[in-house]
Order: sequence, then C-alpha cells, then structure tokens
Amino acid sequence: MRPLHACTCAAAFLALAAVAFAAEPVLKGKDAFGDWHADRPGVVRLITPPDLPKPALSQSASNGPDRTKMPKDVKLHLPPGFSAELVASGIRNPRAVRVAPNGDLFVADSRANQLRVYRLAPGSARPAEEGVFATGLHQPYGIAFHPADKPQWVYVANSDSVVRFPYRDGDLKASGAPQTVVSGIPSSHHWTRDIAFSPDGKTMYLSVGSGSNVAEGIGAAPKGGVERWAREKPLGYAWGDEQGRAEVRAYDPAGGGERVVATGLRNCAGMTVQPATGALWCVVNERDQLGDDVPFEYATTVQEGAFYGWPWYYIGSNEDPRHAGRRPDLKGKVTVPDVLMQAHSAPLNIAFYEGSQFPAEYRGDAFVALHGSWNRARRTGYKVVRLRFSDGKPTGEYEDFMTGFVASDDAVWGRPVGVAVAGDGALIVTEDGSGTIWRVTWKGQP
Repeated sequence: MRPLHACTCAAAFLALAAVAFAAEPVLKGKDAFGDWHADRPGVVRLITPPDLPKPALSQSASNGPDRTKMPKDVKLHLPPGFSAELVASGIRNPRAVRVAPNGDLFVADSRANQLRVYRLAPGSARPAEEGVFATGLHQPYGIAFHPADKPQWVYVANSDSVVRFPYRDGDLKASGAPQTVVSGIPSSHHWTRDIAFSPDGKTMYLSVGSGSNVAEGIGAAPKGGVERWAREKPLGYAWGDEQGRAEVRAYDPAGGGERVVATGLRNCAGMTVQPATGALWCVVNERDQLGDDVPFEYATTVQEGAFYGWPWYYIGSNEDPRHAGRRPDLKGKVTVPDVLMQAHSAPLNIAFYEGSQFPAEYRGDAFVALHGSWNRARRTGYKVVRLRFSDGKPTGEYEDFMTGFVASDDAVWGRPVGVAVAGDGALIVTEDGSGTIWRVTWKGQP
C-alpha cells in the first residue's frame, strides 16, 4: 500500500478535528452559564429570554481579576488550523482597533490619550513601521475613516467629544490639528464612546453609555409627569443626570443634524455596520446587582426609534425591581436584542468577517471581544467569541473562538477589547490586561 503523504495526513487530521469541534453540543439554558473552566474553542451557547433567572437584589460580587504577567510561552487556544502571533506588546491601554483602507492598524491607547498606528509587513505579524498618530486626546476609544474608500479624515471618539484629523492614505502621523465635530458629551462612569458611519457615509453614529448602573439617582419625573415627558422625548428617554445617555445618536459628518436613533442601551461599548445588510450593530454591557446570571449581555441591531429597556426593563418586559411600577407605559414596548450572551461577560467590540483568509463558513459571521467579569462569583468572559449568522441573520448562537487569557481562578493575563479584520483577512485582537495586539490566521488546508 502506498503511504500517505505527510500533508495529506495533516489535512486529514485537521478535517477530523474540525468535525470534532463541529460536533460539540450546543449548551442551552443554565448549561450555558458556567465559568471560564468550561471555555474552549468550538463550545457553542444558545441563550434565550425564557432562560433568565429571577432577579435577586444584591451587591455585585467583588471578584475583579488579579493581573499576572503574560507567560513567555503563552499559547492561546483557537480552533484547529488557526494560530495567533504577537504584533505588539507593552502598550499602556490598547482598546478599539480599526483598519485603514491601506491596511494600517489604528489602535486607541486610551489611558495614554493617544492614537497608535502599525503597518505590518505583508503576510506577517511583524510591524514594518509604527508610530503615534496623535496625542493629547481624552480617553480615545472609537475610530472611523471617512469617506470609507478614500478617507480624508480619521475620526476619533474621546470620552467627551468627537474630533477628526486630516488624513491621506498611508499617514503615520497626523498632518494637522484636530477639528472638534461633537462636543459636550457627558463623560462620567461609562466613558467608552464608539463611532461608525452608515454605508453611504452620510450619517455618523455615536454611542453614549449611561452615567450609572441603573439610574439610581434619577429622581422624580420631570415637571408635567411621565406622560408629558414621553410625548416630548424619544421612547424610553431618561431624565436628570441620565439625560442624553444610554443611547445611540446620529449626526452628519460635520457634526450637525443631531438626533437620537435608539434609547435604553446601558452601554453600547462597540458598534459596527454589517456589510451584508447595512444594519448598525452594537454590543451592550448590561446592569449589575441582580445576580450572577441576570441580566444577559447582548449584541443587537440598533433599530430606528427602538427602546432596549434601560433602566426600567431588561431583555424585553422584565422589570428592574429597583424601578418597579415607575414606567408601566413602557412595558411591552421594549425591543428584545438579537443575540444574548452570558451575564457580566462585558462585550466591548464587534467586527463582521468578510475576508477570504478564514474558511468559507466564517464569512458573514461576527467576532465579539469579551473583556471579562469583575462582578460574578465565578469568573466568565475573557475570550473572543464568534456570532453565527445564516443568510445575514443571527442564529442566536455564539461560539468560543479564542481562549486562554485566564491563568487561574484568581488571575488573568489578558482581557480582550478590540477586534478588527485586516486587509489580508487576518483577525486582529487587542487586550488591555498585558497591553498586547494579536494577529490570528488560518494555517490549515483551505
């Protein structure tokens, strides 16, 4: 018998391994809650609204991770055929990452108040050039290029403003001073502002998180009562210190024409536009102090005029007991999110995969970075997951894709924040536990 060629054996092994991962049972209901010990590439979870446990008013668990050094021989866990290479380390606070049309990686170094840029060598994780594009920012996070194909501007969302810098293809350093596009954004508590442009480039979306956990100090209804307020403001709009928060806004590219797109989004920390449909998507950090598994985090389309519940309701018409009876007029008017994820996972960024480097079944799916819990008795999150789609619509399932950031029950070395698809189809991941950037590629047989 003729012996199998080595590459044939390798391909056969990868195929069998892929089948093994595909055969993983879908974890549903309570089985999907678990902790980091149950995480591994290929594990699929499906959480639905009926899976919500009853709320239990309590103090949030104080279980913030101790940060440990990244192991020298660290091996991140990925599905068979994938590998991860280190792009950069020693960054103070790498958060959102976006890819310029020419392939350069722009990274918001939020605590350093600067925007960094990396130009990778072709087909490599090694930066051929790198630099600091801009300094003197204020907790920068979201980044967008406009116009999308031949950008003239790089937009940066600070915690309290949106600014833009003149840009020409290949710039490694801003050629001019920033122009303020939007100012006066409330910046306490949730400070991560993200931005995205509509497919036609005429609309700039901006997310503004809440100023509290669940509007504990929202106070009495405005003069004239709730009914008058509801008639004059968008559905679910909050008042007092939360006015203008927990929402997604829209502007023209110059910062004019402000309007509210959707409300009740406690902290839409990451936004993107789905290429297949043009729909705006965001990932949301939900509220605390209702129990280890309540309420679920989520990813969702941001529908015009929709109300997603915060602070009065969550995941549909589930009333927050801390606001019981305060807004009965909103019951039944809450939009249920598209994809539910385990409570306290802290999703921070989302990116749709439209590259050709990964196997074809990944095309049209989305990747979400889960920063990880600090307020759950059993640690969860600290990974990158894949949201499954079919014909442009979410199935509701999400799959562990990149794990291995947790060192033990008490310590972690990495906390994923940003995800983006590079020009060559690789997946770029940032994490701010150790301050690193990673490049994930498919090495198996396509």
